[in-house]
Amino acid sequence: MTESASPYISHPRILVLGVQPGTPPFRIVQIDGQVVGEARAVTDVLSAAAAFGITVHDMDDPDVVRWVGGDKFTWTVH
Repeated sequence: MTESASPYISHPRILVLGVQPGTPPFRIVQIDGQVVGEARAVTDVLSAAAAFGITVHDMDDPDVVRWVGGDKFTWTVH
């Protein structure tokens, strides 16, 4: 397989893990491979990014943010 035939895998700086049970439920946020905190809403993810000097223009861009176990609208345990 050549490089041009291989699938593209993005490695975004921001990784938002799946929803964890809690009161209220939360998602763990990693930036550059380090856990930086918990998010209970999209605004928490944006605040964490801003604290690390990352400007997010599109929360759906997989080159910027990777959502694990749901998307930006998933904030409850299934």
